[in-house]
Amino acid sequence: MKPRKWPIVVGTVALVLVVAGMGFWVWHEQPSFCGAICHTPMDPYVETYDQPVGQAGVDKWGNEVADTSSMLAVAHKADGQTCLDCHVPTLGEQLTEGVAWATGGYGVPLQEATLEDLTAARGLEPDTFCLNESCHNLTRDDLANATADMVRNPHLAYHGDISCGSCHKAHRASVNYCSQCHADAETPQGWLTADEDAALPTGE
Repeated sequence: MKPRKWPIVVGTVALVLVVAGMGFWVWHEQPSFCGAICHTPMDPYVETYDQPVGQAGVDKWGNEVADTSSMLAVAHKADGQTCLDCHVPTLGEQLTEGVAWATGGYGVPLQEATLEDLTAARGLEPDTFCLNESCHNLTRDDLANATADMVRNPHLAYHGDISCGSCHKAHRASVNYCSQCHADAETPQGWLTADEDAALPTGE
């Protein structure tokens, strides 16, 4: 009797699929995945992430940036973090993005997401996107104390709680939100004043 070959074939196919799936998952966790295949709209974002820290560079629109350290994507990469340390899309978000990609319903670069956008689908408060035990294990009071020596303390709630993302930008130069009203507000090196930010060509 001839030995049956189908168990070997099935086993081999299953092994290949498992190895391929594991390889795909490992790639899925890398920044290079975010600029490939259906993630074409993410190209400008991956390009900002890939720039060296502390040098002149460009933002997601191609505008010159005096110091890439002012972009959180670059600063976080220097700390060993990847895109998926900040961007953890839910299945619903991925399906929505997939439909937008398939139908061409997007612009390049994508419209800037707020912290509210990035946390809403997960049922989280915007502050927890940055202020959590895994990232910045601080409270707003801790932040206010850290910048207490500034003429205009940007972390005091003079006008209510202002979102971290009003100043801190990931794929473009960070902006001194206070400077739109206060000329004496200190703008960190490499950052933009509110007027400089408003004058940027954004393509949106």
